[in-house]
Amino acid sequence: MADVAERAGVSVSTVSRTLRGMSTVSPEARLRVEQAARDLEFVVSRQASSLVTGRTGNVAVLAPTLSSWFVGCVLQGLSTQLSGAGLDLLIYPVAELAERKAFFERLPARRNADALMVLSFDLTEEETARLDGLGMPVVYVSRKVEGRPSVYVDDVAGGRTATRHLLTLGHRRIAYLCGRRSDGFTYSSRQRRTGCLQALAEAGTEPALVREVPHGRRAALEAIGDLTTLSDPPTAVFAETDELALDLLTALREARIQVPDQLSVSGFDDHPVAEWAGLTTVAQDPVSLGTVAGGLVTELIADPDADPAPHRELPLRFIPRASTVSPGR
Repeated sequence: MADVAERAGVSVSTVSRTLRGMSTVSPEARLRVEQAARDLEFVVSRQASSLVTGRTGNVAVLAPTLSSWFVGCVLQGLSTQLSGAGLDLLIYPVAELAERKAFFERLPARRNADALMVLSFDLTEEETARLDGLGMPVVYVSRKVEGRPSVYVDDVAGGRTATRHLLTLGHRRIAYLCGRRSDGFTYSSRQRRTGCLQALAEAGTEPALVREVPHGRRAALEAIGDLTTLSDPPTAVFAETDELALDLLTALREARIQVPDQLSVSGFDDHPVAEWAGLTTVAQDPVSLGTVAGGLVTELIADPDADPAPHRELPLRFIPRASTVSPGR
């Protein structure tokens, strides 16, 4: 920094304030420092800075998978927002129960990050308590947690909206398909089932035919075989996610069941393929979820006295498409 200061004609403290992004530096001095740093190929050492500031410049993310379109979009928005704030993203994928157990036993984010973000899946009371004791901001993304910072959509309301659409079309026998994992992971999307059941109860119709299925064409085909061989089969299916709904559409084509003439299908998310497939869906914006969450965690890191449990709810949009029509049309 002394070399940068000499080249820019400023003090070492001015170089330090400039490279830390502080506002107490004049625009002219900032330009000279930044140019001198580029000329000298000077890069701030995060490890050295952390000894002074007590901060690592990292934000950790606890994610249940890296193969999901939804998770990828959230991470995209989060990474862009954090990069603009001079923060790096550190991802801890816990796709297996052993990885999850190891994370909560060691809590590596305590040493390596200034904040932790929990993306999408539910935690036990014991796990939540462990994170409460980290002594750093913990932000929950795609899940509303009372008393803790959260960025989310109203999954219950979204489930009600999708089901009310089917009811308005005249469907009374509705199936609900939700994803199932063998390892015990559950996600905030399970609240969509609550919304579906609420809408059916309000309409005074029969409860949903709930089926839990793993993702994949074969599992969807088995679920369709189960539902269509009932003595009173459903006329519509609401799938918990678009990815599951798209598996379902593929399985229905193989079974030569016409959508929507024989069976209406609705999803949730507005996956990029949903429009191409003509899938009715409840749309959310996962990139915006990540962007808003990144802004929130940046605020909490910068201001320890800020509201410790802010909530940010993002809007949903219902998009009717060709996959849903009135039964028997």
